[in-house]
Amino acid sequence: MMAFRLPGLHRRRSLTGAYLSSRGTSSSAVTSVLLRTASSPRTGRPLASASSSLASRAGVSASHVSFKRTGELSLAFTATSISSHLPSTSCRANSSLASAHPLPAAPWLTHNTSGTDSMGTSAVTSRSPPKYANFINGQFVASESTRLIDVTDPATNSVIAYVPQSSTEEMQMATDAAKAAYLKWREVPVQQRQRIMLQLQGLIRDNHDELAYLITAEQGKTLSDARGDVFRGLEVVESACSIGDLLLGETIENLADGLDCVSYRQPLGVCSGVCPFNFPAMIPLWMFPIAITAGNSFIIKPSEKTPGACMMLAQLAKEAGLPDGVLNVIHGAKDAVDYLCDAPDIRAISFVGSNTTGEYIHARGTSNGKRVQANLGAKNHSVILPDYPKTTAKAIAGAAFGAAGQRCMALSAAVFVGDAKAVVTDIVEEAKKFTVGCGFTEGVDVGPLISPESKTRVEQLVTQAIEQGAKLELDGRGTLVNGYTGNFVAPTILSNVDPSNIAHKEEIFGPVLVCLEANTLDDAIELINNNPYGNGCAIFTQNGACARKFQHEIDVGQVGINVPIPVPLPFFSFTGSRGSIRGDIHFYGKQGVNFYTQIKTITSNWQYTGADLGGTTMPVLGNKNEVR
Repeated sequence: MMAFRLPGLHRRRSLTGAYLSSRGTSSSAVTSVLLRTASSPRTGRPLASASSSLASRAGVSASHVSFKRTGELSLAFTATSISSHLPSTSCRANSSLASAHPLPAAPWLTHNTSGTDSMGTSAVTSRSPPKYANFINGQFVASESTRLIDVTDPATNSVIAYVPQSSTEEMQMATDAAKAAYLKWREVPVQQRQRIMLQLQGLIRDNHDELAYLITAEQGKTLSDARGDVFRGLEVVESACSIGDLLLGETIENLADGLDCVSYRQPLGVCSGVCPFNFPAMIPLWMFPIAITAGNSFIIKPSEKTPGACMMLAQLAKEAGLPDGVLNVIHGAKDAVDYLCDAPDIRAISFVGSNTTGEYIHARGTSNGKRVQANLGAKNHSVILPDYPKTTAKAIAGAAFGAAGQRCMALSAAVFVGDAKAVVTDIVEEAKKFTVGCGFTEGVDVGPLISPESKTRVEQLVTQAIEQGAKLELDGRGTLVNGYTGNFVAPTILSNVDPSNIAHKEEIFGPVLVCLEANTLDDAIELINNNPYGNGCAIFTQNGACARKFQHEIDVGQVGINVPIPVPLPFFSFTGSRGSIRGDIHFYGKQGVNFYTQIKTITSNWQYTGADLGGTTMPVLGNKNEVR
């Protein structure tokens, strides 16, 4: 047995306390939990970071936990139990009974699984994976729903958890909690709301690796990419720590004698979010931190494929001091989406995902009088001029194949102008260097796709593109990874692609780069502007005049100049356009604050002498002595 004493925080309640509370163990005896770093006996990597729950991550039962009068929390467990629940330096082969990387025990996971899985068969066995709970009014509440959705490890396709399809009653409970909490939360001064965000960003930093582990286990992306997922969301939380400047109203005095006009920016009420599978931490953090710091309460539905990171973020928000009911989490698929679109107490919906779903949510939500912002699909082009920088091939390969191409800002199409087409060979060579495999394996560059259906679709689109005249420069179909039965597709490059080819018209959402050709920069701009999407694009050149022309004439919302993935930082906003968005107010930054607030304008008359502005005629404002 190996024993460690784990650090906690004097200023913040750690996840350890929440873990123990979820198992009926009082943490009141713990006056402070000491912070020391423990290392894995197998990898030498740190086991604990500030405020993280090693008990939770190692799956330690309550019988392993004891309190000492000194206030130190003592945890004892075997080295085997540690190594089996922490990220390993190499992936293990899948077995018929367990995933390569099971989910650690956590307060949001229960084992009272009952009902049927996505195949309509019984989901109850003596070794059933855990079932996600809802998060309602500050508590993890086990769902009574008997309809379950499989959460699978994309590297093995093993079921590692179940997500309930929250019942109407449970979703209404979340709404009632959010509605009641909003009435008090909106009265909390903005500087106090900001301080909670300051605490939250610290907790996210402390639990960065734990969040990344959950993302890789459920979504499949590499650990390094998962850490980036968390960090880009963290930046939005940091921006929420100074949201006060963006909540300022406007004022003008003396519109007439004693007459002033002032506008205030006020919260909407209960807002909601529907999240995609590909960024399990970043997209929730695009939504609820801005909404709640602006004074709203929030109901979020994470992707049914990747709910873990969102659940942990809800726990961290509670630990940061967010009052019960301000943030709630429900689960499900279409029924949950329909509920959010229809519930009269929900004022706004944020969505990121496919065009089909986003257009549906926008139509249904707006028909019920709600605000809707929906970031949709994309076909992001890069234009490569003959004077491209020498790092262009590497930049394009990384932007096209990173995250297995499952990014709405993936650089999935390249337009080569004139002699620039010679760089295709260099891109192929860069793509061949990428290693495909389990996201936990050190040195892997491209993880699996999210599901077998996604893999089948990607490979079918590549086959159809070839049938329509595309040339296969690099074939990643049929990729096998030793010891794994996951959804692997290696980098694939198609050249000689016509704009009408299916590989160019469809958002493939896989590691596939489509190569087109244009005679001039004008032709390249016209090709991109004729494409219906407007999320992002890039140009690679050393000519400032060409770059200036491109950025001015291109009809795309986000433009990179020698930058392959031009996602703005949170003091700007994510400004996709045309077919890549429904609604007209963007995520985060000033636009995000605008979406989650409404303007109230007040005109007041406080004349010292008390002039009469009554009467039946239209009042004309101005100085009473003015000659009209």
